[in-house]
Amino acid sequence: MNAPERNDGLITVLDVGSSRVRVLVAEVADGALRYRGHGSTAAKGMRKGLVAELAPAARSIIQAADMAEQNANAILAHCVIGVGGPHVRGVNSRGGISLGTRMREITREDVRAAVDRARAVSLPAERELIHLLPQQFILDEQPGIHDPVGMIGNRLEVNLHLSTCSASAAQSLVTCANKAGLEVADTVFEGVGAAEATVSADERELGACLIDVGAGSSEVVVFFEGAVAHTAVIPIGGDHFTNDIAVGLHVCVEEAEFLKQHYGNCVVTAISSSAEVEISGTPGHGPRTIPQRQIAEILEPRGRELFHLLRDNLRSGGVLEALGAGCILTGGGARLAGLLDSAESLLHVPARLGYPAALSRMPEELIQPEYATAIGMLLYTHRTRVLKAAEDHSLRAKLRAIFAGSL
Repeated sequence: MNAPERNDGLITVLDVGSSRVRVLVAEVADGALRYRGHGSTAAKGMRKGLVAELAPAARSIIQAADMAEQNANAILAHCVIGVGGPHVRGVNSRGGISLGTRMREITREDVRAAVDRARAVSLPAERELIHLLPQQFILDEQPGIHDPVGMIGNRLEVNLHLSTCSASAAQSLVTCANKAGLEVADTVFEGVGAAEATVSADERELGACLIDVGAGSSEVVVFFEGAVAHTAVIPIGGDHFTNDIAVGLHVCVEEAEFLKQHYGNCVVTAISSSAEVEISGTPGHGPRTIPQRQIAEILEPRGRELFHLLRDNLRSGGVLEALGAGCILTGGGARLAGLLDSAESLLHVPARLGYPAALSRMPEELIQPEYATAIGMLLYTHRTRVLKAAEDHSLRAKLRAIFAGSL
C-alpha cells in the first residue's frame, strides 16, 4: 500500500454517539461522493450524547480516526462533527425587510438581509447556533415561495427554523476531535444528517417525521412542504430499553443487550405465550428459563413512553397533524422489533425503517440504520458546499460583469 497522502478533496465526518464513535470518509469524484474508508469503535467517556470524560472520549475518536485513515489511505486533517443529545433545541422565527416604496427585483443580497433579520433572535449566552434552515419566503404577503430571487415586490419576509445547542457541549466535542488531530470545519445536528440519508423528497413535501433512535436519546426532525418545520430531542434511546431489561431480569448490561436484540419485542402479543428463553442471570446464580413474553412486557411500556413523549412534543410544536407521509425510524435503536408497531399505534400514521442511501463503492454492511447519521452528514456537507460554490460563482460572474461595464 502507498504511503497515505493529504487530500483536500476528502470529506470526513465524525459521529460521536453514546455507544459508538464512527468516522466516515468520502471523496468527491465527478461531482458525486465516493466512499474511501471508515472507522468505528466503542464510545468511552460519553453519556447521553455528552462528553462526560474528556480523555477517554478523545481516545475513542483517535482509535476510530486511525482506522478510517488506514482504510482510506489518507491523512485526515479536517472533519464535520455531528451534534446531538437533549441539549439540542429548535425554534421558529420570522423576519423581513422593506424593499422601498416602489416594487423592484429581489436580489440574493435582499434574501440574505431578510434571513439576517429573521435570525436576530436573542439567544442565551450558553446557546450556539447550529443551523439556519429557511422554511418559506413571503413576498408581499404571498407565502410558499422557496427562492424569491428575480421576483418583483415591495416586502420580503422569511420563516426560519433555528437549531441551537449548548455551546459548552459542542466545544467539548470539538476539543476531543482536536486532540485526535482533527480540525472541526463545521457542525451538523445529527437529526438533520440522518434525515438527509433517509427521507425522500416526496416525504418531505407531504410531511414526515424522522426519528433517529440513538443509544442515549432520539433526535427528531419534521418536514412539511419540503422544509424543516420542527426539530427536537426525546431523552429516550436504545440504552434505556437495555437498562430496563438488566434491572427487570437481574442480568448484566451485556446480556440485556443480547436479549433485547435477539428476543426483544415492543409488542407483547407478538410473542408466543409458549416461547421460552434461557438467561444466565447475576453472578453466583445458575442459568434459568423465563417466558420470552417477560422481555416484551419490560420493553413495551418503554416503547409506548417514547412515542407518548414524541406525540406530545409534535403536538406542542404544531406539527402532529402534518405527517402526511408518516414517520421514518432510523439509528441503531430503531432495529428493535415491534418499535414500528408502537409508532403506528400511538402516532396513527404509517411507519417504516430508514435505511441510508448508499454511496458509490460503499461496503454493504454500512448501509444500515446505525450509519444513517454519518452517511447523511456526508451528503449534507457535500450538498451545502455545492450550493455555496454555485452561489460564489454567480456572485463572481456578476462582479465581473459590473467591472466590465465600467471599463
